[in-house]
Amino acid sequence: MSEAVKKTFIELLEKDVEFRYAVAGYLGISEVLRSIEKLWEEVKGLREEIRKLWENQNKLWEEIKALREGQNKLWESVNKLWEEVKSLREGQSKLWEEVRSLREGQNRLWEEVRSLRENQNKLWEEVRALREETRKLWENQNRLWEEVRALREGFNMLYVDVRGLKVLVERLTLSVEDEGRYVIEWRLEKELGVSISLSRFFINDVEVNIFGVSKDLLVIGEATVRLGTSLIDELERKVDLVISRRSDLIRPKLIKVIYCDVALPQALKLAEERGIWVLDIKSDLTPRRIHVLK
Repeated sequence: MSEAVKKTFIELLEKDVEFRYAVAGYLGISEVLRSIEKLWEEVKGLREEIRKLWENQNKLWEEIKALREGQNKLWESVNKLWEEVKSLREGQSKLWEEVRSLREGQNRLWEEVRSLRENQNKLWEEVRALREETRKLWENQNRLWEEVRALREGFNMLYVDVRGLKVLVERLTLSVEDEGRYVIEWRLEKELGVSISLSRFFINDVEVNIFGVSKDLLVIGEATVRLGTSLIDELERKVDLVISRRSDLIRPKLIKVIYCDVALPQALKLAEERGIWVLDIKSDLTPRRIHVLK
């Protein structure tokens, strides 16, 4: 074969694709060339998928930073990540099947896979830290419930004590009322010669502990274990209520009286200013005063 023919043949192989395929087909390697071209297309597609994988991975890190604020969103992102990792592993298997003969791209692929694993390990560290924080939160919540239970038990005990104290006060008050009525009746008869029967009296659902009416005397009073200024104001209101609503019980003379065991100094001062007779079983704590009603 002459040099000119060889030169022409080579130029045709370089420039004429159809001629090159024809020669290649003749030589029995056309299918091999087509397979190689398809393989290169697959490699290009694989590189595009890897590039998209990196983009998705960066987005995933942004999501992880934001998802620290909410555990539920974190789990959703973790599930998405696992789906992507699963997809990556499937693609990796296909990659190894198709690029066994492509030695040049193998090292680069391993570097990317190592980087992915490092990022995946970091993600697991974040998940473990979140689980630890969640566990501590549950522990604190359980401790809080224990404190609430203890407070409830203490409240129940306090409620029982208060109920018992209320019953005791009511019993003491009843005994003080009975004692007060007896002492006041005895003092009025002995010192004023007035025979009067004192009892409990109700007007418009308001209770008056000490109440009695004689020919020309009206007695209105209260009995208590411990006398404070509030009971003095209460007695004044009850006196006004009786005078305004029960004119049939009004007498020319009025005695306002409080029987007690213990009296505060400021209460005694106020009672004396308002003309209220305060006494205990032994003596008078304020002077007895008889008011004249018009």
